[in-house]
Amino acid sequence: MNVPNRLTILRVIMIPLFVVAMLWETLPYSDYIAGGLFIAACVTDFFDGYLARKYNQVTTFGKFMDPLADKLLVCAALICFLAEANSEMPAWVVIIIISREFIISGFRLVAAEKNVTIAASYWGKVKTCAQMAMSILLIFNFQHPVFRIIDNVLIYAAVILTVISLIDYIYKNRNVMKDVK
Repeated sequence: MNVPNRLTILRVIMIPLFVVAMLWETLPYSDYIAGGLFIAACVTDFFDGYLARKYNQVTTFGKFMDPLADKLLVCAALICFLAEANSEMPAWVVIIIISREFIISGFRLVAAEKNVTIAASYWGKVKTCAQMAMSILLIFNFQHPVFRIIDNVLIYAAVILTVISLIDYIYKNRNVMKDVK
């Protein structure tokens, strides 16, 4: 088990801790604990990919678990936002983002059956960064009106990038869905 894979596992382990901090309203400084855990998980996402590429430690486990860990982290945050009484997260945004993740996961399964690997795309990485930035600001729930505007801008940016990345993945890999006879 190399360091990048250990970082990915660490990120997965941080997710339930993050969820507990998000949902345990009587926990002192819960927003800060949840925010710290979320940021730490985002940092492991950066470093596991960086180290895997730099030291040529890309593994099948990493190719599978790294994007899955990202999806689990962001989806956990989105669902927690819906559970909060004062959340600015619209349910339709959560539905779009989670639906995209299911569609791409299904698409990758079909590709894997055909021995095709669908690599992360530029748009997918930008989408993940936007979703993580949006989540960080929403976790801390800053009350200043400027942050409310930034929150909304990031929510819409995340939705737009989610849809763009979905279209990009499907278009670039459309041959995967063709039945060969």
